[in-house]
Amino acid sequence: MARSWGQLLGDSDAPAETAEAQRGFFGRLRESLGKSRRALTEQLQVAAFDPADDASWERLEEALIYADVGVRATAELIRRLEARQDLSELNGALAEEIAALFGDAPTLNVRHEPAVILVVGVNGTGKTTTIGKLANKLREHGRSVTLGAADTFRAAAEEQLDIWAQRSGARFVGGERGGDPAAVAYDAVGSDTDVVIVDTAGRLHTQSNLMDELSKVRRVIAGRREGAPHEVLLVIDATTGQNGLQQARIFGDAVGVTGVALTKLDGSAKGGIAVAIAYELGLPVKLVGVGEGLEDLRPFDPDDFARALVAA
Repeated sequence: MARSWGQLLGDSDAPAETAEAQRGFFGRLRESLGKSRRALTEQLQVAAFDPADDASWERLEEALIYADVGVRATAELIRRLEARQDLSELNGALAEEIAALFGDAPTLNVRHEPAVILVVGVNGTGKTTTIGKLANKLREHGRSVTLGAADTFRAAAEEQLDIWAQRSGARFVGGERGGDPAAVAYDAVGSDTDVVIVDTAGRLHTQSNLMDELSKVRRVIAGRREGAPHEVLLVIDATTGQNGLQQARIFGDAVGVTGVALTKLDGSAKGGIAVAIAYELGLPVKLVGVGEGLEDLRPFDPDDFARALVAA
């Protein structure tokens, strides 16, 4: 069943979620991945899959690429499936191999005092909302949290994050409009809470000057706290498909991304991008967003995601 927040945060003594709650989230995840699942399975339902038929393999390959699993990950999945002895239950076999490409279920590194999480991404991916929901969950699991508004350029960005801080019971650190984002990050990381989450301005991965500025923010954080940031989360809008892979590659080079929060899965036919990111770049997907509600940001579960994607 779905991974719990306690498992994501490494809280061995956290109360387990009820089976009903886990089933409920799996249902929402499956519903959210409906467009992606249909994109993947419609071509496979044209005729029964026959491992001895080249056309069947071609349909499967096309379906995976259409669902934005990516060329390299698709080739690896086909290779693994071809090596299996029994493909009588193709969906189940495909789900197992997709889950295997993700590797072990990831954790969020919040063991340090404070644990510093830098959140980055392009415009419109839902960074600030994701931060607010994450702060709320951290507070529910006994962590004190500071939110740093290092997006000093976007109108109302600081106000939006301040509202989330109030809503989640977090401390808030802001700065002057148009001020130096690195200065805000420096002040936030000086807080004595358990976790510090630093928001940054959305920027296109093609804007080299803004990517350089982001690198500066990371350096300032590292100078303030040894070993920080302990997590660099890249928020990716699932609807962007393969463009998300390029974003992950460039942000990774600039700031050393440690994990991905994949948002807007409920509006995407391209949920397979999670597979491409994990396999091609070796970046773990740590969080998924499947809606607007507080409970719709969840720890990523490789097995559940794979089963929901292929209707296994």
